Amino acid sequence: MISQEALRLPPEGHSVPQSSLDLNSMEDYWSELRSIEETSHSCQEELLEARSIDEAELEEAWLQEAGLSTLVSGAPGDAPAEALLSTLTRTQAALVKKRLDNYTQTMRKRNKQPIRHVRDVFATPDSPPVCPSDPVSAVTPSTQPSSKLPHWTPSQVESCGSDCQPVRETLCFDVPYSEGAVARRKNRDCQDCQRVQRDDGALPIFLPPCPKLGLTRVEDLSLEDMKKIGYISLIELTTYYDALGVELKRTRSTRGKARESGIFGVPLATLLENDQKKLPGSKVPLVFTKLLSKLEQTGLQTEGILRVPGSASRVKHLRQELEAKFYEDRFDWEQVRQNDAAGLLKMFIRELPCPLLTLQHLPAFLAVQNMTSSRNQIQALHLLIMLLPEPNRDTLKALLEFLRKVVAHEDKNRMSLWNVSMIVAPNLFIAHGKSTKLEEMQGAAGAAHLVRLLITNQDLLWTVPCFLISHLRKLNEVSVTKKPPSSEKSKRKLLRRWTMDRDKREKAQFSDLLREGIIRVHAPMHTKVSMAILLDSGTRAKDVMARFDCENGRSSRGPSRKQRQHLFEVGGNIGERCLDPEAHLLDLYRVNPNCSWVFKPRTT
Repeated sequence: MISQEALRLPPEGHSVPQSSLDLNSMEDYWSELRSIEETSHSCQEELLEARSIDEAELEEAWLQEAGLSTLVSGAPGDAPAEALLSTLTRTQAALVKKRLDNYTQTMRKRNKQPIRHVRDVFATPDSPPVCPSDPVSAVTPSTQPSSKLPHWTPSQVESCGSDCQPVRETLCFDVPYSEGAVARRKNRDCQDCQRVQRDDGALPIFLPPCPKLGLTRVEDLSLEDMKKIGYISLIELTTYYDALGVELKRTRSTRGKARESGIFGVPLATLLENDQKKLPGSKVPLVFTKLLSKLEQTGLQTEGILRVPGSASRVKHLRQELEAKFYEDRFDWEQVRQNDAAGLLKMFIRELPCPLLTLQHLPAFLAVQNMTSSRNQIQALHLLIMLLPEPNRDTLKALLEFLRKVVAHEDKNRMSLWNVSMIVAPNLFIAHGKSTKLEEMQGAAGAAHLVRLLITNQDLLWTVPCFLISHLRKLNEVSVTKKPPSSEKSKRKLLRRWTMDRDKREKAQFSDLLREGIIRVHAPMHTKVSMAILLDSGTRAKDVMARFDCENGRSSRGPSRKQRQHLFEVGGNIGERCLDPEAHLLDLYRVNPNCSWVFKPRTT
């Protein structure tokens, strides 16, 4: 059994000061862990098994996840990797160089010659590449963060006392988070004071900015662009942790063959593959969505929802019924009580063969507790959300949206943000089949604090920062110029295209002076399939959308009113991006002059 002694509050000097919490505030957490342990014995699936790996394997795995695997695989002149390297900031490039150098040294210790030496990638070892157009790459060497920075804990941060008031702050999206990390650590002002408290009103709220090019949400980008965002985010996240002096551990695991059918203990990707046969376009497992729907219909006003467990025998029986009847549409949802549904929901999350936050990134989520500032924590969580696989990210978002609704009904269900976070934390942060040691959790209160941040800042966290979008545009531009032709035929075709493009540019030079700010928007589902739009400094995406909606209203032909249309930028230095209605189109036109403009519905 898990004892309360094993779950004691962390000692002074760790992320949660002992004086800030009392034992009663931990009762929800202890109760949830006891409930988890009582139900875990019935699970017969093979448990996760962590295996020890050396530094070379760790660095090779990191480089692979960052889209830089060819730096160790020996493929010369790989365009995507070389393009990505050429767009990094100085701080990011120094981090990649350090990890590649560490890989090289480890391979030498094994008496194995690395396929590519770090000098082959970085021409001048002491001068990492700098992106000329990067506004933050002019940082002098003396200001670069050291990999030997001391590890800061909240006990080392000066307390502001009881006068420290909660703030609403707009988070800057213009500059990579790693560039401001050192300055933030030195400026330990009131906003950077952190003491985890039960008072939900003291929790800082971070707001997204209102950029001229519009906000970009995760679902607004194409899958290919989000894959590249993942590469950039991992490099930025690792650079950020390194700049803050926060240790970032990585783990890998091996396990037996995962279940390919059923509901509980089935990987999210497999569940969605099966679900999409039943309901095409599904992004969240159907059973998960149904459990959330059941709770929203009948449980939001139930006192103690999520906290009060259902009958263990009933939950076990319902689980068996779901496994046998759900996909045959024979399961009777009327028999499911609110607390039973809550128990099944939590069981589904914790029995995923790979944690919802993923096994490889779970240590990075937990390490967020070691950061001294709520701003730093939000920035780290922001990058981590960008790294999650699409099924995990979509399922986590559905869960957090539901939890926000639970908290909104606190006056009826008696479930505060703190109560909800204390109950959800062990289900999210303890990997299935792993021991529940406090050392791994780094304190229950700290884990609950992270859940609070996820719930209250979820709208911001699912917004792609502007600096990542700018980096993506540079990467796409460089990838085109660096893409090597694969054959003589391809070379001739590429030469012809370059010649045509040059002639086209020369012919357009004169007319561009007259046509500056004129775009043609294509609307394949409308009567008027295209429209020329003259842009000025005040033209926004919503203005163009309104014009097409007005034209559509005059005609019987066109998309259904229920089928909402959006304006997209397609091509140029982006794959495809659904535009924020508030995006200023003239500014966007100047950033991506070669894109096409399309008015259409979202694709599922």
